[in-house]
Amino acid sequence: MGIDLERNGLLIICSIILVIVLLIGVIINTKEVSTEAMESQGPDNKKTDDVGSANYNAKDSTSTKAIGKHPPNANPLISHKFGADPWALVYDGRVYVYTTHDILEYDKKGNIVDNTYAKINKISVISSDDLRNWTDHGEIKVAGPEGAAKWATQSWAPAVAHKVIDGKDKFFLYFSNNASGIGVLESDSPVGPWRDPIGKPLISRSTPGVEGVVWLFDPATLVDDDGKAYIYFGGGIPKGEEAMPNTGRVMQLGDDMISVVGEATVMPAPFMFESSGINKINGVYYYSYCSNFFSGQRPEGSPAAGVIAYMTSNSPFGPWEYRGTILRNPSEFFGVGGNNHHSIFEFQGNWYIVYHAQTVAKDMGVPKGYRSPHINQVTLNDDGTIEEVIANYEGVPQLKSLNPYKKVQAETFAWSAGVSTRPISDTEPWQRALTDIDNGDWIAISQVDFGERSPSTFTARVSNVKVHSQIELRLDGVEGKLIGTVDIPLNDKNQDWVDVSAKVSEVQGVHDLYMVFRGKPDTKLLDFDYWQFK
Repeated sequence: MGIDLERNGLLIICSIILVIVLLIGVIINTKEVSTEAMESQGPDNKKTDDVGSANYNAKDSTSTKAIGKHPPNANPLISHKFGADPWALVYDGRVYVYTTHDILEYDKKGNIVDNTYAKINKISVISSDDLRNWTDHGEIKVAGPEGAAKWATQSWAPAVAHKVIDGKDKFFLYFSNNASGIGVLESDSPVGPWRDPIGKPLISRSTPGVEGVVWLFDPATLVDDDGKAYIYFGGGIPKGEEAMPNTGRVMQLGDDMISVVGEATVMPAPFMFESSGINKINGVYYYSYCSNFFSGQRPEGSPAAGVIAYMTSNSPFGPWEYRGTILRNPSEFFGVGGNNHHSIFEFQGNWYIVYHAQTVAKDMGVPKGYRSPHINQVTLNDDGTIEEVIANYEGVPQLKSLNPYKKVQAETFAWSAGVSTRPISDTEPWQRALTDIDNGDWIAISQVDFGERSPSTFTARVSNVKVHSQIELRLDGVEGKLIGTVDIPLNDKNQDWVDVSAKVSEVQGVHDLYMVFRGKPDTKLLDFDYWQFK
């Protein structure tokens, strides 16, 4: 018994000594790790990088994931907001895409419900000169008490025309006031400001020749070679007339573009439903439209349900010959259906089609009628027919690289995560800045050409800086090579715009440029106007 007690006592003493030794080792090791960490930290104990600016700790640096549009895809065109019924206008080396400004609708419990379109009273505008990086010009206030056309309640499915009148560039935006009529706004610029020149609908139920049109909406316009202009519109299905609804119309516009001439003429489009489009290609008029969703038997050679079909003629008024399908329903390409809407345009020698699909809404888990704009190339055959377009996420090739040595608006990007834009001018709402920026959010600009000589500095104009924050400049990915970090101190004068700069490490050639925003989590960091390398 005495020997056992003595052994137990020795075991206890040895155990205590072992624990003490282990604790001392842990303390020493911890001190060494802490010393090493402190030596590699900059101001405020933030990790430093190879260009000398402070990074936020790894636990705070998780990047926001992109939704809907993922690098390196060109489709959809944007993912930071929705955009339906796209119309393309080419002007001064840029493509302007105008869309119905879809907005999420909620029930009383805060759940997203199906899009009713009843609250849409704005038209959204984006533009690009390379078909990959798109600039957000914001929303045109079209209908309602704050809109240019206060007589209207909604604004859907825009069409925009450009014409030189009395030696001056004029722009005309035609829109659907739900399905009850078509209005027109005018401007001296493709982005605005817009005004209502007539204070009433351009086309209404009293317009000659519209009898039998179910839906007075979805305008499309063409300014012909001789200066005369035409507007195509209409849709819907009279009961029992699915095969030939005869609800499409064409009218000549007045020379002023804000009046109509004569009487509307019927467009005899098989299985017509909505989404008029019009183009003149090699002297031939191409009228395109979306077919209806009639589930009964269709004669051979008829368009399938919900596709973009087309007819051709040697005159803007016909007679028309049905030619076939241009684009099948989005459900066949993206796994989510809905209506089909389009616009065809020529840019730098190639033909393209813009259309909408619910890809962003699908990625959000709410495919409830909220649509996003897409683009694919159109191929014309020697016989005048159009090859059927295969829609995809890949989209179209970028036409040229972006010059980083000129001032670039921060609301210009190819891909993004977590950000939005806001107007920074009451009188010029198309002047915008990147906003709603949180820690880990980012934008990416496609194919930035740094050239053979590396830039030395990067400058950004920012405001509304809530907390000390940073912009990481990375190549080819959110976690790609870090070439610079812009340190942005707190700016107490929130509305004052200031320039902040950073040195840039060696970079040459063409790269995708990612700007990743870092700062205090759960805090809006800053607004971002424009940037430039030097």
